[in-house]
Amino acid sequence: ALRSRSGRSIINGNWAIDRPGRYEGGGTMFTYRRPNEISSTAGESFLADGPTNEVLDVYMIHQQPNPGIHYEYIIPGDNVISPQLLAHRRPGEPLNGQLGMPESTSHEDEDLRRETDILTGQSAGTFSVIQPGRFPSHQPENQVPAMQPPRQNREHNWKQVGKTECTTSCGKGSQYPIFHCVNRITHEEVPEGYCDSSTKPIPEEEACNLFPCPAFWDIGEWSECSKTCGLGMQHRQILCRQIYANRTLTVQQYRCQHLEKPDTTSTCQLKICSEWQIRTEWTSCSVPCGVGQRTRDVKCVSNLGDIVDDEECNMKLRPNDIENCDMGPCAKSWFLTEWSDRCSAECGDGIRTRSVVCMTNHVSSLPLEGCGNNRPSETTPCNNGPCAGKVEWFAGGWTQCSTECGTGTQQREVICVRKTEGNFDVLNPYECSYLEKPPSQQSCYLKPCGSKWFHTEWSTCSKSCEGGFRVREVRCLSDDMAASTQCDPQLKPEEKEPCNTQDCVPEIDENCKDKYYNCNVVVQARLCVYTYYKTACCASCTRVANRQPGFLGRR
Repeated sequence: ALRSRSGRSIINGNWAIDRPGRYEGGGTMFTYRRPNEISSTAGESFLADGPTNEVLDVYMIHQQPNPGIHYEYIIPGDNVISPQLLAHRRPGEPLNGQLGMPESTSHEDEDLRRETDILTGQSAGTFSVIQPGRFPSHQPENQVPAMQPPRQNREHNWKQVGKTECTTSCGKGSQYPIFHCVNRITHEEVPEGYCDSSTKPIPEEEACNLFPCPAFWDIGEWSECSKTCGLGMQHRQILCRQIYANRTLTVQQYRCQHLEKPDTTSTCQLKICSEWQIRTEWTSCSVPCGVGQRTRDVKCVSNLGDIVDDEECNMKLRPNDIENCDMGPCAKSWFLTEWSDRCSAECGDGIRTRSVVCMTNHVSSLPLEGCGNNRPSETTPCNNGPCAGKVEWFAGGWTQCSTECGTGTQQREVICVRKTEGNFDVLNPYECSYLEKPPSQQSCYLKPCGSKWFHTEWSTCSKSCEGGFRVREVRCLSDDMAASTQCDPQLKPEEKEPCNTQDCVPEIDENCKDKYYNCNVVVQARLCVYTYYKTACCASCTRVANRQPGFLGRR
């Protein structure tokens, strides 16, 4: 081990073994080598270029006989020694015919031997020290390689100025030393470029904050409730745990006695035991067409599976057991297309047309009535403004066909006119009655329509107030009025729309009045189900019936 006189460990200090590498100390950089103990018999070695600026102590601990220490060092001298000569010199050989050691060498050698004896507690006899000038004739197997000459005028070196922050606040973390470049004499920090980057020590990881973290309660997840309904119990595991060296360990519970221990059991209730159950699917609609009702069976069931009174279940959570269903308009209906966009006359009176067909919109076993005699009109008048007249029967050009496809009509203006110089005077039609009047209307057919959307009239609104809906049936029909799938879906008329969205205004029946002053007692006693009280306290019974739908039908 290597330590400064100030007590700072440089290599292998504090009873910890460092890895081989480079370590700064004493104003220089030490290279620490530790050969493989299995494959090599060479010992450990420290090597530094120097010079040192303080006294450094070497320690050695051994369990086998002391193997001894080989050391060599260089001090300033008058003669400059070639690095090549030093590198190839065998220990003990003279330099330029002499050992090249000044007189002070023997004195310093005695000091080093004395300091080594004190540190190891052994005599010079058992702790062999090989002094300069007295090397053996053959180099030992574990001898340190020849040292390179020190660099001249090196004014800066690397110095440890602190350590990084510990990675954890407790439970053994890690930190690294921080090295800065400093002036060798004044120890003032200078830019790193002043130091040799190749000699910068490699920061080694050091343990820190070794004290354990406080213990804590590790709380597990709750188990499933012991009962599927009603009050049950659930459990969870509580362990006293502690973190050390990035590991979580289970420790004795007394270590967590400074903390309140969480509960390991708790009551639980997934649902109330008496619950609503839907026992059947929805029935078919009560009517084959139009608006009817469908029902399903809803029962209050106990935790034993028995059907109990509805009052044992939460009435607010009761599923609906009846609802309206719309089966569409009934019987046969008139199916209509939209009015044509074009007027049959370019000027004057003309018509717009639409197609009308009577069809059955349901397959039903019930007797169906026909569409009746109230056939919707297929034409409607239109006027694009007056036309100019001319003499005699004057027939204007035919208008465009009233329909873009299929059979339609064309109109033309036929008037009795008299031609004047540069003008035409319109006459009364009887003036031209002796003349054959040209036809003013004819049928036309541009092309097959293909498939078009037909729809029925809107049904009656399902509610008179507070928002209902009305429906109509829409079908895609071809030219021969057969069902088709060729219509454009984006042009399909709506089949359902809201209606009567206004608020309901209660109807006041002048004949429905309370005949007694204490009709509230009749309501509280639920006597409104009897005809006598229902008549005698008509207003009160009607109010409670409106607030509680189905109340009057309970008994």
